[in-house]
Parts: sequence; structure tokens; C-alpha cells
Amino acid sequence: MPSSAGATLPVQQRAWETRERILTAAVQCLAEEGYAATTTSRIQARSGVSRGSLLHQFPSRDDLLIAAVQHLGVQRATDYDAAQAGGSPADADRAVDALWATFTGPLFSAALQLWTAAQHNPDLAASLVPHERELGRRIRVSAAAMFGERNAAHPRFSELLSLLVSSMRGVALTYTFDPRDAATDPHLAAWRRLAHDILDDVATESAASSD
Repeated sequence: MPSSAGATLPVQQRAWETRERILTAAVQCLAEEGYAATTTSRIQARSGVSRGSLLHQFPSRDDLLIAAVQHLGVQRATDYDAAQAGGSPADADRAVDALWATFTGPLFSAALQLWTAAQHNPDLAASLVPHERELGRRIRVSAAAMFGERNAAHPRFSELLSLLVSSMRGVALTYTFDPRDAATDPHLAAWRRLAHDILDDVATESAASSD
């Protein structure tokens, strides 16, 4: 008698593809239309799935929106893991550029909508916090991989990463009302210089710490 595993695979695949379409549509809707306008009906229309399929996977709108932002955030972190750098000065420049890119796309815009809504929605905030903490942990691990083992081993790397993320997030907020070319943002050169100021003296700091 044939195994049932092969028979159920197409169903599982369809369910996964449906979930992907729903999550992608939710992020697009959040980024382009805002939290208030991102209803399950709008997400359903964008994803092209039936209402029954959407509600079967995500009975709660807020659970869907959190899952969507977290899902794509994890995908972005996975992309970092797949592009590990060696830790040279040029790699640090590329890592800074890649980190800045995460604050200039629809994923950041969607996350910003959730953060703003959570300020006046205690239930949403309570659901969002643990997911954001876990995503932050994964991003830190992936950022370390992008900077390379040598740079990530620097005793001030955590400080550098915290400064970069905080500064980039603040600058990115201004893009919500003043859109411009992120690739030519003047802060980018300053962030690269900061990374070099801290990371280029790895050998000096390592020698000093061993004395």
C-alpha cells in the first residue's frame, strides 16, 4: 500500500504557498496603506486567496500582521547568513551598506506601522514585544556574520552595532515624510567611518587586552 506522505505533499505545498502570499500581502499593505487600512479584507484582496483560507491560517488580524513582519524579517536575516564576509575593511563597508538597506524598504515601513499602533494598543504591544526581541537577536547574529568573524570579535563590536542600528533607525524615520535616495544619504559615509574608527584597530586592541 503506498505511503500517504507523497499524497499529502502537494496539499502541504499549497498551504505553504498560500501562507507566503498572505504574509507578503500583509507587509505590502502595512507599508503602503498603514495600520488602520490594513484589514483582513484588504490583505485577502492583495493576496488573491479565499477569505476562508486566510482566516484558517490567521484568525486574528494583529497576529497575522506580526507574523508577516517577523517572517520577512527572518528571511532578511537568513540572507545575511548566506552572504558571510571575511572581515576586511571592504567587508565592513558592505556590511554597513547592507544594514542600512534594511531600514529603507517596505519591511521597515511595515514594522514602523506596527510599532506606532502598539503605542496605544496594549494587546498588540504585548504580542509584539517577544517577537521583536527574538528578531533582534537573529539580526544581531546575522549582522555579525556580515561583518565577518574578525570584526565581530572586536571588543567594541556590540557597541558599534548598537550605535549603527539606533542611528539608522532614527534617520530612516525622516524618510517617512521626506523621501529621497537612500543610497546617497550623507550619513552612510559617516557610518562607514565610524565602523572603521572602531574596527580597524583590531590587532592593537587584541594586543593590549593580552598584556
